[in-house]
Amino acid sequence: MAEVVNSSEESKENAPSRNFIEAEIDKDLKEGVYDHVQTRFPPEPNGFLHIGHAKSIIINSGIAKEYGGKFNMRFDDTNPTKERSEFMDSIIADVKWLGADYEDRLFHASDYFDQMYECAVKLIKKGKAYVSVLTAEQMREYRGTLTEPGKNDPDRDRSVEDNLRMFEEMKSGSVEDGAMTLRAKIDMSSPNINMRDPIIYRVAHMTHARTGDKWCIYPMYDYAHPIEDAIEGITHSLCTLEFEDHRPLYDWVVRECEFENPPRQIEFAKMYLTNVVTGKRYIKKLVEDKVVDGWDDPRLVTIAALRRRGYTPQSIRKFVELLGVSKANSSAEMAMLEYCIREDLKPTAKRMMAILHPVKLVIDNYPEGQTEKVTIEYNKENPEMGSREVVFGKELYIEAEDFMEEPPKKYFRMFPGNEVRLMNAYYVKCTGCEKDADGNVTVVHAEYDPATRGGDSADGRKVKGTIHWVSAAGSRDCEVRLYENLTDEEKGVYNEEDGSLNLNPNSITVIKNAKIEEELVGAQKYDRFQFVRNGYFCVDSKDSKDGEPVFNRIVSLKSSFKLS
Repeated sequence: MAEVVNSSEESKENAPSRNFIEAEIDKDLKEGVYDHVQTRFPPEPNGFLHIGHAKSIIINSGIAKEYGGKFNMRFDDTNPTKERSEFMDSIIADVKWLGADYEDRLFHASDYFDQMYECAVKLIKKGKAYVSVLTAEQMREYRGTLTEPGKNDPDRDRSVEDNLRMFEEMKSGSVEDGAMTLRAKIDMSSPNINMRDPIIYRVAHMTHARTGDKWCIYPMYDYAHPIEDAIEGITHSLCTLEFEDHRPLYDWVVRECEFENPPRQIEFAKMYLTNVVTGKRYIKKLVEDKVVDGWDDPRLVTIAALRRRGYTPQSIRKFVELLGVSKANSSAEMAMLEYCIREDLKPTAKRMMAILHPVKLVIDNYPEGQTEKVTIEYNKENPEMGSREVVFGKELYIEAEDFMEEPPKKYFRMFPGNEVRLMNAYYVKCTGCEKDADGNVTVVHAEYDPATRGGDSADGRKVKGTIHWVSAAGSRDCEVRLYENLTDEEKGVYNEEDGSLNLNPNSITVIKNAKIEEELVGAQKYDRFQFVRNGYFCVDSKDSKDGEPVFNRIVSLKSSFKLS
């Protein structure tokens, strides 16, 4: 093992700059604190994971892979009131989708309830824990403030024997919820409030999904988490900055419980996205109020929602990579994430023709009843993807915005008298249009030049406009969903008066009669495409049926983000 570590260090000396986590791990390995690296991702199964959790998953699994170590997946199921199997299933799917390989190391905090209890008994016997009968209100009063020290619990000096007896009473089920707690005996005058005799066990008569009614006392997270890490042999417990003030307690627990080679906690900055909703409480309310159609609604930034919308694991990894690993909290614009998915799909997505707001185009001089096949490349940037044949005929559909009867200057699409290129097909000259009783354009008329097949003129004349199309004979109707930000970007995410969400009433536009190329009818769930000029789209995984795909717009083609 030592030789592997040394060779790893040699390669790292020639590598680009190291982030502070890597630097700390390099130091630990060099000094022999650890001879390997093992990390973990320990979510609480009380909701779906969001984009911020993706950073933790990617960092923890990535560090383990970089150092040839192991990565554990563990559910922090210490609070049965909020945990559901639906959340566990979604979390497992998210972690696997992001490519974080925990192999066969899927654990639960509840796996260690017996060891946690034994550790608590050990702490009592060492005089490091005691049973308290203070109410929650009294506990807050005794705790003190950021500027004033706390007061000792009246039960702080109770005998070891009495504490053991009372703790056993808590465990036996004879104590009511909230009547007693087990507290660590540390320092009520500590400037760090987390060290002021924190509660490590509470009474809760609840049935646990995995342990049933075996326990009516449950450990608190700050006590349970370091024990879980220590039992699993975690070397580096990588977590976000809000746990920095909890690190002294983390170290106290593994030290006083006398674990050999205890894990080390290292904190990094959270990932914040501007103008998005990540709070579980808010998302839960949106789901319950049916503002969204579930935790995976494509307007959310849960990992499941991003997957359903069409984001790729590679794009999210690229996003995390661009943000980097630091100790300073900062916010990123959604535009950066959108940049990452565009860059990922640009060379890989098939470029197809779809008309979202169709108006019929009739080529009056094209032979009645005739159709022909036009060859179109899937992706000009990636010729290896090949090409397809698309039906062309007398009647086509074009985007309504590609025709104007009275256009402004520098409008180069269709208007009476103007000639444009139908992509990969022919030059056509607009001759006029038909309207309904309300003045809406229903049909556009044009004439084509048979000598321009393929989209080029034999006489060398040029046109300034090229528009996409689908043939009436070779297209199908489908549903397309266009998404905008779920909240009002001008007002901000939260209402300052009551803390509610400033929802955007136009966050989703559903188009029922979009026209798509026939090939797209066979698209499968999660298939991604570029719709020419309209953006990147993904087949919805929830509402699509065989032969009836529903397309979610992942992102438009235009970007306001510049990679500096």
